[in-house]
Amino acid sequence: MGSIKEYFSSLGSGIASLVKGMQVTGKEFVTPKITERYPEDRKEMNISQRFRARLELIYDAEGNHKCIACGTCERVCPNGTITLQTKMVDTWDGRKKKKLDKYIYDLGSCTFCQLCVINCPTQALNFSNDFEQAVFSREKLVKQLNYLPEKPEPEPTPEQRAKFEAEKAAKIAAAKAAAAAKASATAAPAVELDEKAKKALEAAAGDPEKQAKIRAALEKAAALKAAKAAAAAPAAPAAPELDEKAKKALAAAAGDPEKEAKIRAALEKAAALKAAKAAAAAQAPKADKPEK
Repeated sequence: MGSIKEYFSSLGSGIASLVKGMQVTGKEFVTPKITERYPEDRKEMNISQRFRARLELIYDAEGNHKCIACGTCERVCPNGTITLQTKMVDTWDGRKKKKLDKYIYDLGSCTFCQLCVINCPTQALNFSNDFEQAVFSREKLVKQLNYLPEKPEPEPTPEQRAKFEAEKAAKIAAAKAAAAAKASATAAPAVELDEKAKKALEAAAGDPEKQAKIRAALEKAAALKAAKAAAAAPAAPAAPELDEKAKKALAAAAGDPEKEAKIRAALEKAAALKAAKAAAAAQAPKADKPEK
């Protein structure tokens, strides 16, 4: 009796399992078919936009890209898939600028990690979802992304050129004023400044032209003061009279300033000794006169 019960119990569980499995099969049997007819319907295929197939350089409608040849994508690539070739060009304002020459991308070694796209500072790169990249040789997997010819630097507008010329002229004028102030400060003798003059110079610290005028006025006042002091000073002793021998000696030393100066010093010393002897001789009779 027990064996019959177990038989029907196992039979019922088997039938239940069969019905449960047939439910899935029956559901898929009546479901509409969605098999893709590739490659006939490749134009109608719905490929996910998140699919990464090949790196691309983004061009706008006018054929311009945003790559500034900074090399960030080349540095962050984990396996050297990207190689940048750059060049230096001259801009209209006389500066040097680095530009992209060739953007080489090796699809065969790309891991599609998207680090180049994420780290690009100008958002110049993107991954396309075109999955049909099969070729017959590895050489064809190496691609140049900047396939359009590079455009020359744009010409400046009249406003930009006028602004540049004005800034250039202002810089030249400021440099000339600074050089003139430095030259006048180094060439002219130092002038003692009182409190009033120091305050005036401090007030004109931001204006080199005004500061130069103040220094010129102070130097002129110092020169006038020195001239007045020289006029008030006692006159220098007269030059000694020269005899024929002295005149001939000076004429012979005319081409040697050092020798001429030594001769003049010797003549002045002899004249001073002669004057001292004359003064002593004049005082001698007074000293020898007997007292009354």
